[in-house]
Amino acid sequence: MNVTTQELKELGASIIRMLSLVRESSQLAKRSLIDADITATDLCIDNDKVIDEFMDRLEQKILTIIALRQPAATDLRFLAASYRMLSDIERAGDYAVHVSRTGKELASKPRLKKYTDMARILDIINDMIENTIKALANSDAEAARYAHSMDLEIDDLYEQIQRELLTYMMEDPKIISTASKLLSTARYLERLGDHLENVNEHIIFWLTSERM
Repeated sequence: MNVTTQELKELGASIIRMLSLVRESSQLAKRSLIDADITATDLCIDNDKVIDEFMDRLEQKILTIIALRQPAATDLRFLAASYRMLSDIERAGDYAVHVSRTGKELASKPRLKKYTDMARILDIINDMIENTIKALANSDAEAARYAHSMDLEIDDLYEQIQRELLTYMMEDPKIISTASKLLSTARYLERLGDHLENVNEHIIFWLTSERM
């Protein structure tokens, strides 16, 4: 029995739901880090548990479909791309949790600087996820390419944050501990963007057979 269109639609809808949950997690991470809202961290952690459950269930579903239905080439490419997406989406959610936890830890401490660049990265991540959802929902390779390209700005902002914080640490050794935590947070955000970039590479492969 061949895989049905309905099964593939349901799988795509579930992956979109996972991406929506990661968007919620990134928004909670922003509340924790930028707004010093410590209640957002526990919500982010709870959200991540749901993401993990989705991944476990969908991985098993994809493997079962491949094993029992022997899908044709196009369907197989979608299933293979979807399987690879799951891990990247799950890891993106993990990094959102890391950011929110650091935000909670730093909430009671004086800020070294305004978190303008990190707030910008979180806004880009939100836009990336919206365009990734659009690409997946509409089979839109151009939306995936656009989302993929957005990671370049995240990388530039990450490098800018690194330079600034390293300068602070050299000028005032007393702030090394706090600055190091912010460096780690910037790295978490950069890695979150990388995983979303990977998701869009998988979407592009599914739609065009192109490997990036």
